[in-house]
Amino acid sequence: MMYKLLKNLCGLFCAIIFLSSCRKQAFDDYYGRPDNLQPPIYQVLQSRGNFTNLLALIDKAGYKSTLNAAGYWTLFAPNDAAFQKYFAENNTTLDRISAAAAFKIVTYNLVFNAFQTNHIADYQAPTGWVPNNAFKRRTAYYDGFYKIGKPASQAAQPGDSLVVLSSNRNGTVPYLYGDNNNKYIPYFYSSYMSARGLTGTDYNYFFPNSNYTGFNVVNAAVVNADILAENGVIHEVDRVIAPLPSLEQQLASNSQYSEFKKLFDQYMISYLINAQATQRYNTLTNKSDNVFIKQYLPLLAFALNNENYIKLTDNDSQTEGYSMFAPTNAALTTYLNTVILEFYKTIDRLPPNIIADFLNAHLWQTTVWPSKFNTTNNFLGEPARFNANSNIVDKQFCSNGVFYGANQVQRANIFSTVYARAYLDPDYSIMTRLLDLNLRNSITNPTSRFTLFMLSDVAIRALGYDFNTATSQFTFTTNGTTTSGNGPRDQLLRILNLSTVPTPDNELNNLGGSGIIETVNGEYIKWNNNTVFSAGNIERNEQPTVVGSRDYSNGRVYFLGNNRVLFYPITTIPSHIARYAGTAASPGPYYDFYQYLLSSTLYNASTGDLTGLLGGANYTVFIPTRAAMQQAVRDGFLPGTVSGNNVTFTYNPSSVDDKAKVSRFIQFHILDGVAIAADGKKSPNGSAFNTLLVNSSGDKLSVLVFNQPNNLQVQDNRTQRATYVPAASNNLATQAILHQINNYLRYNY
Repeated sequence: MMYKLLKNLCGLFCAIIFLSSCRKQAFDDYYGRPDNLQPPIYQVLQSRGNFTNLLALIDKAGYKSTLNAAGYWTLFAPNDAAFQKYFAENNTTLDRISAAAAFKIVTYNLVFNAFQTNHIADYQAPTGWVPNNAFKRRTAYYDGFYKIGKPASQAAQPGDSLVVLSSNRNGTVPYLYGDNNNKYIPYFYSSYMSARGLTGTDYNYFFPNSNYTGFNVVNAAVVNADILAENGVIHEVDRVIAPLPSLEQQLASNSQYSEFKKLFDQYMISYLINAQATQRYNTLTNKSDNVFIKQYLPLLAFALNNENYIKLTDNDSQTEGYSMFAPTNAALTTYLNTVILEFYKTIDRLPPNIIADFLNAHLWQTTVWPSKFNTTNNFLGEPARFNANSNIVDKQFCSNGVFYGANQVQRANIFSTVYARAYLDPDYSIMTRLLDLNLRNSITNPTSRFTLFMLSDVAIRALGYDFNTATSQFTFTTNGTTTSGNGPRDQLLRILNLSTVPTPDNELNNLGGSGIIETVNGEYIKWNNNTVFSAGNIERNEQPTVVGSRDYSNGRVYFLGNNRVLFYPITTIPSHIARYAGTAASPGPYYDFYQYLLSSTLYNASTGDLTGLLGGANYTVFIPTRAAMQQAVRDGFLPGTVSGNNVTFTYNPSSVDDKAKVSRFIQFHILDGVAIAADGKKSPNGSAFNTLLVNSSGDKLSVLVFNQPNNLQVQDNRTQRATYVPAASNNLATQAILHQINNYLRYNY
């Protein structure tokens, strides 16, 4: 019995072994390592026989196990011939390369993820591959913690040195814990270069001693691509590639840019303790030092030590990098002394935004290729104003961008256009604030010409206005009462607009004669024999005198004497018409029109204004001569009596119909929403403009205006024309122009 049981158990055991063996074979057949699978990177390098020096460095760097195990890497692998060049150029040997140096070389040539040539030029976007849009990849190398001498910063604690980590982001959140700020390695693949309109000339501009082959990595050429391995891909290169410096490191490496670097160090950098980084450092080193993040102010285009790009997506550094043009000390010092510091005198008195603007003029949030200087805009929206052959004295591809050393500064628009006169002078701080609200972009455009009448802080304060830095609001004080907010701001902006004149043909370069011109907001000012005035100045019985001027790249600025400004008018259009109306005993050119207006149903005696006019809108008023208005009475367009050749105006008729006639007559002689001076500029070939008159269908009636120099004409909708009378035209009113015409305008109502 026992024998039979043992026999059965043995048979069952053998069956189990047999079945298990069969299942293992099936498992191995399905899941086992294929016989044709390549070995890991380390073994592939060994098998090829020409990477003995690289293998020695991998061993010395402690990366043998990494490259001999599972993973997903791209290795730019310098062959033995590449190392012989390296040893000769650096007067060294394999034995003299330290473990730390070996670590840098190996990890900088080691890229996360495996990229064969079919995707090496493609950008890994969140939505998938973007063909021919990448020229960099993230490497395994990063600088990590480092020590610096204690900077002159209040954020730094007392001591001889600080332990520092670099920013890994731009802007208000300059550091993200867990991001090691890995360096990137650039390469130059033919399909990417072609897609960007680049050639070997762009490559050789940075690497003149290398041959552009269509697949280069830094200054090396790929001599054998797409060597497959179990844990990635190898691209064999003919040079040893050491880690490239960041833009910050490159700037610091050359003393001829020390003055430019000093602007960053003294005014744009701060050091802030980071608790997480400190804890990590203490754990790794068993030291108690605090760790500071070296961060750049958010005013700047980017942080020079940030190895990442904008980081809108995780891999955007694959497709773009930064650019910096660093002026030499001589070029920088000359420009600072002659331009930036003309009025502030010393750098430490400059507002931070001026320093930031100057630095940002030399910073690009994109790669500036040598052949694309004229078409690649910096952080301020301006192209690189350098000659790639004569102005660039130094060029270096860096891990986070490209570096150019230049023998001149980037002449930014804000420092060379009419805007600069206020911006760079502390005596015009309020004007600068006003310009920054809505006119800065316009008047810093070098292709648009402007004339500015300067508004000093003294002149603005003499009017009762000011700026409260504590509340960041404009204020107005009168009779001991101060108001703030939108009211004072808008009033000052109107003064500023009256003082800002587009002058594409330099129309105001000679104020010795007389004329009229439109300002930036559609109102007009006039000049006469080196005086200049607005409707507001007329109200105040003043004519500001021009006492000086200065030319800039896109125009001229004028200075007015006695702290005068071009003030906006505060009275109504009817009150300005009254200035030229005269009296019954001594009638002026506008007398009859004004009398009809005063008695019309349109006139509001309590406000002194016409109903239907909108604040902030511009108008043109055509006022017929007395003879023309007499003809209007004869033709039945105005109330009055006719006796032979005599016409008597009925300014204040009693009948409803006659009152309506007066209202329609006045409305049809006022252009709605536009002020037109008799200067030949607006509507030179004839254009239709709406009047205030609305017909029974609710449509505004229009007239045609023909505005040739010294010949302004207006045509009604019965094709009758009237011509302006120069002696009684181009008169300024509140956001309006008053013209006398030699005929009246008839309407089809």
